[in-house]
Amino acid sequence: MPTVSTIIEEARLTAHALAEYAGGLINPTVRLGVTGLTRAGKTVFMTALVHNLLHGGRLPVFEALSSGRVARARLAPQPDDAVPRFDYEAHVQGLIDERRWPESTRNISELRLVIDYQSGRGRARSLTLDIVDYPGEWLLDLPLIEKSYAAWSAETLALSRQAPRAQLAAAWHAHLATTKPADREDEQTALAAARLFTEYLKACRDERYALSLLPPGRFLMPGDLAGSPALTFAPLKLPGEGRAPSGSLWGMMERRYDAYKDVVVRPFFHDHFARLDRQIVLVDTLATFNAGPAALRDLEGALTAILDCFRAGRRSWLSNMFRPRIDRILFAATKADHVHHVNHDRLERILGRMTERAVSRAQFAGATIDVVALAAVRATREALVARGRERLPSILGIPAAGETAGRESFDGETEAAMFPGDLPDDPEPLFSRETGVFKGLATADAGEADYRFLRFRPPAAETNPAGHPVLPHIRLDRALQFLLGDRLA
Repeated sequence: MPTVSTIIEEARLTAHALAEYAGGLINPTVRLGVTGLTRAGKTVFMTALVHNLLHGGRLPVFEALSSGRVARARLAPQPDDAVPRFDYEAHVQGLIDERRWPESTRNISELRLVIDYQSGRGRARSLTLDIVDYPGEWLLDLPLIEKSYAAWSAETLALSRQAPRAQLAAAWHAHLATTKPADREDEQTALAAARLFTEYLKACRDERYALSLLPPGRFLMPGDLAGSPALTFAPLKLPGEGRAPSGSLWGMMERRYDAYKDVVVRPFFHDHFARLDRQIVLVDTLATFNAGPAALRDLEGALTAILDCFRAGRRSWLSNMFRPRIDRILFAATKADHVHHVNHDRLERILGRMTERAVSRAQFAGATIDVVALAAVRATREALVARGRERLPSILGIPAAGETAGRESFDGETEAAMFPGDLPDDPEPLFSRETGVFKGLATADAGEADYRFLRFRPPAAETNPAGHPVLPHIRLDRALQFLLGDRLA
């Protein structure tokens, strides 16, 4: 039987859905969620998407624009008074004028675009596009809503005992061994446990390990909740049965875990996530390659958890009114410009392999799902570089200052040609190897070294015939066609 809180939540969602459905009949609106885990390129993607729509970018696959049916796109006032506006102007200035990448997403933000277009039947219409940018770590919190503290503790502890997490959790495990759930509640014990648990989560996220399945998400980006009781808890090794004794450490941790769900997770679900129509999930697959098969398997688990969060299913007038459902989800392997184009299909297959089980469940529910390799802003170009008798398909770009490849260090001003190697045709072995994917990143004039994907500076912008700066991309138009094409038909 549903609980009272569940019934109240469902009633609230239904009322919200009815209000938005009525508004959508007058002003058609698409709410597009943009998410991904740390360093996946959410801010870059959103900036490039908006810039290309505003200034008529080169988007040949995006049919409504390339055919001339889009008359214009314009920014509109922020729709939600309680949500920060996405700072498009500052981000695009940084990319074009300063040639630097924006800071990572640390909070939710939103931007509204209005697209004036001509339908396929020749009628003048407008579509409002609300783009919601939020950290993927928050998405991984949604399963906690229906998970008890005991279940979460058991799952988190079991995961932390697997390699390579076990060595990263050593200090936290040592502290855990000194605590007993039935001990009297104690603030200092809770603070120490939360601090060590958070340090473990941060260590897992380090690029050497690149692990992804790391809830609770606010432990890694606390914002204004830093130091609050809602973020001062940690898993405990609990007995298989029973309830927390009154006044115990167990009861204290359980109470704060429940407060985290009430203060952080449920408001995000009600106010933002449940209102989305379309979703793109950005994945830095290449960075995971550097860390080896354990990171790949962990990312697979995170993507499965993410897809399970979506209310995936085909929209109908009834679902629009009573139960909003995300009917299109795009998984995008970002930074495709870091490998030669001959490897883009292989990159898509690898990401498809990581999502295939969860995708099959969502497709059964009627959702449309796709996988694409893209670069929202292309930082490199391609060339064939001679090495002895070979001509290697390479990429050329300006590595960011401080980046290194083997014995070579880059100053942020000098262009370098690099042969990134080939991704395997069959992705399956990647999930079982005990080493990284590659063993040979080489510059055109250097010997081989351990493969590390470098960070490149944004490219120097060109201008279009109207005099507006152009941000080069790879398959941004394909992403837009999938996410919006049917709504501009």
